[in-house]
Amino acid sequence: MNGKRKLKVLVADDHAVVREGMCQLLSDHPAMDLVGQAVDGQDVVHKAKHLKPAVILLDIAMPGLNGLEALTLLEEVAPETRVVILSMYDKEAYVHRALCAGARGYVLKTDSGREVIEAILKVASGQYYLSAKLNAEVIRKYLNPVAEKKSASSGYDCLTEREQQIFRLMVEGHPTKGMAQMLYLSPRTVEKHRSNIVKKLDLHDPMAMVRYAVKIGVVDPELWM
Repeated sequence: MNGKRKLKVLVADDHAVVREGMCQLLSDHPAMDLVGQAVDGQDVVHKAKHLKPAVILLDIAMPGLNGLEALTLLEEVAPETRVVILSMYDKEAYVHRALCAGARGYVLKTDSGREVIEAILKVASGQYYLSAKLNAEVIRKYLNPVAEKKSASSGYDCLTEREQQIFRLMVEGHPTKGMAQMLYLSPRTVEKHRSNIVKKLDLHDPMAMVRYAVKIGVVDPELWM
């Protein structure tokens, strides 16, 4: 390992040939530590909770709990873990839903192993990554938010149900510790959700959040007059 800590990665895909191929790819890479593999959404949530990988390579179309549903639960059990979607779907609707659910990367099953590795490394470093095979307009829209601002309400719709709940409590002025007690979550998990909300909505101060909440009808404007 040359004294350098490897990147812990978990692979989740219900198709054995894809899952095993990705596992082999990661096992052969000197910077990767394959910590496990999962065959469905429930399996990946369970393993992520205990293995705490840095990155999960996650399929969308899995039996039972699908990848998008699993993403919401992963925010609860492994808030520090980042997710790269590995999918056969190249339509914008899937990319949009995945990013709104919390994914940081989106690659296609037709992409090269080299691109999959690049996606994992970039997402682990805090960046976003979209497959080069996606429509150029889709890439521009999601990787250049300044060029393509979402409408106010669609930004809120991109929050998970838990994030929307925490957003409303933030607007009401509740502190992290208070929210944690109310929602039976750890303060660390609440802080992770708060960070995600700020990034998704691009709102960095309390009054901007209040104005936004009033604009989209989340809170009663009479309370702030």
